[in-house]
Amino acid sequence: MIPLRDTIPSRTAPVVTLALIAANVLVFLHETALGPHLPQFIEHYGLVPYVFVHWSDRFGNPLDPARFLPLFTSMFWHGGWGHLIGNMLYLWIFGDNVEDRLGHGRFLLFYVGCGLAAALTQVALSPDSTLPTVGASGAIAGVLGAYLISFPRSRVLTLVFVWLIEIPAVAYLAIWFVLQLLSGVASLGQPDGMGGVAWWAHIGGFVAGIVGVAVFSPPARPPRVRELPL
Repeated sequence: MIPLRDTIPSRTAPVVTLALIAANVLVFLHETALGPHLPQFIEHYGLVPYVFVHWSDRFGNPLDPARFLPLFTSMFWHGGWGHLIGNMLYLWIFGDNVEDRLGHGRFLLFYVGCGLAAALTQVALSPDSTLPTVGASGAIAGVLGAYLISFPRSRVLTLVFVWLIEIPAVAYLAIWFVLQLLSGVASLGQPDGMGGVAWWAHIGGFVAGIVGVAVFSPPARPPRVRELPL
């Protein structure tokens, strides 16, 4: 199922969503220019759960900023064109509406927070994995969770094989989450996960988005009371 668009128009320009897409594309173009040096950069800027967990054993100071840097940088690295395009498609379709609800600044904080929650979930569930975790999937999963809560009556125009079908957003996102959960459970016990996909990052990001949208939503404005002249 490939989502093409949703049915909720944005009221404001999604400047943060566009900026995040641009940042991911620019980082990926940088990746393509690295040539034989790319694996070294992925090891350094991708999040390797085993290295993060055993940092003290290898490098000493557990509070070294270099330990925590990949929690942020890994959100902007991708494993290929398909990985990048798929993530950016989801961010474009669902991100503008969530940004519309939260506001630009709050949305950026929300996005990064979901990405961090996703990364830490992957570390917690796959602490012995030596594969670098890269990609915006965890943060975007948070956007999907927020969209599910915020726009349950929306519909998603979806390409299913050769048919275009409008699927209720609740059903589409519920199916997406169940698939991630089943894949995550199946990956437990595998030394480096299944196929190198960070399923638990997706799950952690999605749950963080459901919780985080309430935390980051701007407070409701009280109704204005019109004063009558005495």
